[in-house]
Amino acid sequence: MDPVIENYEFLSSITSQMRVAATHGQWEQLVELEKVCSRHVEIMKTQDMGISPNMGTQLRKMELIRKILADDAEIRNHTEPWMAQLQRIMHSTGQERRLQQTYSSEY
Repeated sequence: MDPVIENYEFLSSITSQMRVAATHGQWEQLVELEKVCSRHVEIMKTQDMGISPNMGTQLRKMELIRKILADDAEIRNHTEPWMAQLQRIMHSTGQERRLQQTYSSEY
């Protein structure tokens, strides 16, 4: 198999796992997979340079990129609401802490 396609197949496998983790709210698993994904993308950047794939390879690569982007969109659909909720909780906790400090220093 073409090494470029192998790289994209592996990346597609990782993003599929990330999508499943996000769907099930497995945030720690998602973070670990994201680290693997980032490292692999960095490796791919150096390996993909200067390679001019044939038409079949180019079509398969485009197909895999579309799937990776679809996985990414689905991951965002699950993580963005979670991140917004987490941000609200942190903001609320920060306000509570400031109120406690304000009132505890007055008495």
